[in-house]
Amino acid sequence: MMYNGYSFWGMHMFWWIIWMVMLFWIFATPYNIPGQRRRPDSPLDILQKRFAAGKITNAEYQEAKATLTNDLAK
Repeated sequence: MMYNGYSFWGMHMFWWIIWMVMLFWIFATPYNIPGQRRRPDSPLDILQKRFAAGKITNAEYQEAKATLTNDLAK
């Protein structure tokens, strides 16, 4: 609604604030909240989980860990 060349700022500004809060909430929430977004596991995390579950031996774990840490250092 226009009033002598000026827009009605009451509800217009209110909706801009609501949209900004929603965008901030969607993109800036922390990743470690249960039930929320989470970061994908790194290859080293996957390796550690496989070793902890007993799917690979200690020698395999050490070899793969050395390979991953060398690749990550590059």
